[in-house]
Order: sequence, then C-alpha cells, then structure tokens
Amino acid sequence: MKDQLSTSEISKDAVQSALEAAATTVGQVTSIITQAVKEVAGAMGGFATEVFEIRDSARKAREQNQS
Repeated sequence: MKDQLSTSEISKDAVQSALEAAATTVGQVTSIITQAVKEVAGAMGGFATEVFEIRDSARKAREQNQS
C-alpha cells in the first residue's frame, strides 16, 4: 500500500507542476498580447493625429489659396 500512495503522490505532484507551468505560460502570453495591443493602439492614435494635422494643413492651404 505504501508504494501505491507514493506513486499517487508522485503523479499528483507531476500534474500540479504541469498545471502551474501552464498557468505561468498563459500569464506570460497574456502579458505579451496586452502589451502588443497597447502598442498598436498607440501607433494607430499617432497615425490618426497625423491625418488630422494633414487635413487641417490642407484646409488652411486651400483657404489661403482662395484669398
């Protein structure tokens, strides 16, 4: 019976370690994805700002040209 409990304990520890490793990996991947989404949002915001500035400059140029 002692060998059976020891084998069960080893199996439980192996499963526990595998689950802990999986949880850590999921956390790391989630962090990477979150950072990537943040960077993409920042880049898109910067692009939108540039588009607004270009549009404003073009509008001002048209107004000056018509005067």
